[in-house]
Amino acid sequence: MPPFTVLHVCMGNICRSPMAERLLTLAVRERLARRADGVTGGPGSADELLHSHSAGTGGWHAGEEMNPPAARQVRLRGGDVDGFAARKLRSDQIDAADLVLTATADQQDYVVALRPDASGRTFVLGEFGRLLAAVDLTRLPAAAATPDEVYARGVALVEAVDATRRGGAPLPADDLDDPWGRGDQCFSRVADEIEESVDPLAAALLP
Repeated sequence: MPPFTVLHVCMGNICRSPMAERLLTLAVRERLARRADGVTGGPGSADELLHSHSAGTGGWHAGEEMNPPAARQVRLRGGDVDGFAARKLRSDQIDAADLVLTATADQQDYVVALRPDASGRTFVLGEFGRLLAAVDLTRLPAAAATPDEVYARGVALVEAVDATRRGGAPLPADDLDDPWGRGDQCFSRVADEIEESVDPLAAALLP
């Protein structure tokens, strides 16, 4: 049930998945700001339409803040890093997600091994963005900025992307590099790649 819930997964939950979590939320807020039927803080606000959160396959950093260069990228792009704390992935988080986006194919395999029934809604982030471009969005449910309609549209969108996948495997280029311990230039490139997938997702949910 609403809101449409997206779970982002990487290894330690301090770099890639937190950036994806917050940049997707930012993209939805920016879409709403351009729509006459979206009122920040009221019915149809971003928090009511979308729940974007994240976790890591390992728990080494549980409770930590976002890695500083990752947080810088989110802030530079207009996003918010307040209140973030790293978490280890749990099965119930997968069960509650309408869409699971992983940083790499190995992490996709990890999610599906935990919850085989989530395979149809679990994608590598780059894979999802690549396949989304081939989906006919005109065949999806209505696109009003209400929780019920965004939820229905999101669920149908995931089904359509999975149908486009046709059981195929992600490509090596779909993986996000791990920027941990590397410089701001690497974090900037990874954040750019994240936006290449989360921006079209927000646009598909709220055209």
